[in-house]
Formats: sequence, structure tokens, C-alpha cells
Amino acid sequence: MKKFTPFLCTLALVLALPALAVAQLTSPLGEGAVAAPQGSGAGFHSPNSPFAPLTERSDVLPWSLLTAVKTKTEKNRILPVFGANLMALNQKSQRVQGFMMPLDPGEKQKHFLISSVPLTCAFCLPGGPESMVEVHTKTPVRYSLEPVVVEGKFAVLADDPYGMYYRMSDAVAVK
Repeated sequence: MKKFTPFLCTLALVLALPALAVAQLTSPLGEGAVAAPQGSGAGFHSPNSPFAPLTERSDVLPWSLLTAVKTKTEKNRILPVFGANLMALNQKSQRVQGFMMPLDPGEKQKHFLISSVPLTCAFCLPGGPESMVEVHTKTPVRYSLEPVVVEGKFAVLADDPYGMYYRMSDAVAVK
């Protein structure tokens, strides 16, 4: 009998994940009914998360505004449709509060994503593009598991090649 190596165990888990995701979509609500998987949607904060949800702040853009995006399908692509209230934010200095998702290794980050909810799984995104902002900072920001607030030039992206809806440039960390 062969022994399972860590590689084979990991491979088995990776191969099982799609089946688990499909099983999670099946709803006990009745035939044909489909419930959204737990942890999905814009800014869903799992009640099992060890991190507290963001506290409301009047000096930052509310995620309820940023996640209020409609979508349209055009030439086999899903594109965002922003309302006038979101377009009014474009190319203006804004503040955003959220949880840092580093894109590079290291204690300090100059390019990262900020999310409305904490990253609770190294392989899972906490929401869709409506619940994340890509951030480029002037100076490196220390990575933290606690919420951070950044301020910079905010861009609303109608057709980003990476699928992002929002980007902040020349950002700085604020208290």
C-alpha cells in the first residue's frame, strides 16, 4: 500500500474544491432553487471570522456606495455600470478603509488591494471587484491584519484589463 505524501494530499484537496463549491451552491430550498454560497457577495463578512467587521467612519467612502454597481454583458465580457454618484468620485482625492491584501511578499507594501472584508482564506477572494480597490502608494505601508485607511487619487474604471472597478494612486496611509 502506498503512503500519501503531502503533495498527494494537497492535490486531492485541490481536485475536491470544485465539487465542494458546487455542493455549496445546492439549496435545500426546493428543486431548482439556488442559494448563494456562504461568504459570497459584495462585502460579506463571515460571522465565523476572527476579525471584527469595519467600524463606520464618516471620513471614508462607504463600501455600501462602492458595492452598488450594476453590470452589463458586452461581447462575452462583464463590464461595470456606474451610477452618477460613483462617477462623481472619479479622479478626486478620496479615503478608503479596509483590509490589506498584499500582492508582493514583504513587511511593507506599495501595491496592494484593500478589501471591504478580511481575507479569511489564502485561496479565496473575499468578494468581487466591487468590494476591492487596487492601491498604489507613494511610500510603503506596513502590512497589518487590522483595517487600514488610505487616501489618494481615486479612479473609477469602466473597462480595466485586470477586471478591477476601482484604483487609487499616489496614496498615503492615514490614521
